[in-house]
Amino acid sequence: MQNHATMNATVRELTGRATEALRAEGTVPAVVYGFGTEPTNIQVDRNAFLKVLAAAGSSTVVDLKVGEKTFQVLIGEVQRNALNDFVTHIDFRAVDPNRKIEAKIPLVLSGVAPAVKELGGTLLQSLEEVEVLSLPNALVHEITIDVTRLATFDDVIRVSDIVAPEGVEILTSSDVAVASVQPPRSEEEIASLNEMVDADVSKVEVLKEKKVTPEEAAEAEKAKGAKDKK
Repeated sequence: MQNHATMNATVRELTGRATEALRAEGTVPAVVYGFGTEPTNIQVDRNAFLKVLAAAGSSTVVDLKVGEKTFQVLIGEVQRNALNDFVTHIDFRAVDPNRKIEAKIPLVLSGVAPAVKELGGTLLQSLEEVEVLSLPNALVHEITIDVTRLATFDDVIRVSDIVAPEGVEILTSSDVAVASVQPPRSEEEIASLNEMVDADVSKVEVLKEKKVTPEEAAEAEKAKGAKDKK
């Protein structure tokens, strides 16, 4: 069995707005729910959590210690402050180590595609993660995809080309594209795009320069006068 990242937590008494005091001290309110437990309010150290998140991501099991109990969990929703990106709340999903679950595993591209290096193309990743089915302990942090097989602009890496980790079944449709290389734009395409941008800018300038005609001004005064009499 693979080693798990470990996260310590304590039961949380504060709820609602009172939890702002916890956040100010570097503590994050959280909840653990799922296998073997009723939904329980807990709290964790923010810096310690960020280290665990970097190591485990959302697709590998974490040993969450709450008092005398230890739960095998997956990190679920992580809420963040929109202004400073601080983690403000975390969901931990407890799982049964003996029961298969559905999860998502990120895809990471590796290597240099010949179609990029030699033909000047642009590497495109069209799929960021795959849905899988496996026992919790078989889940991995990420799946690495070697892009060195992309030698031409016609080559495409699909889900069917992914070698799944042992014990992991990929549920995402096999014909979905993962990565390809887009050919560089021709001079004609670049010129056409520039013309489109110039045309849009000229339309904006015309709208800005539009003046009110005397007739339009008179109609506006009539409308204003009628409104004032009401």
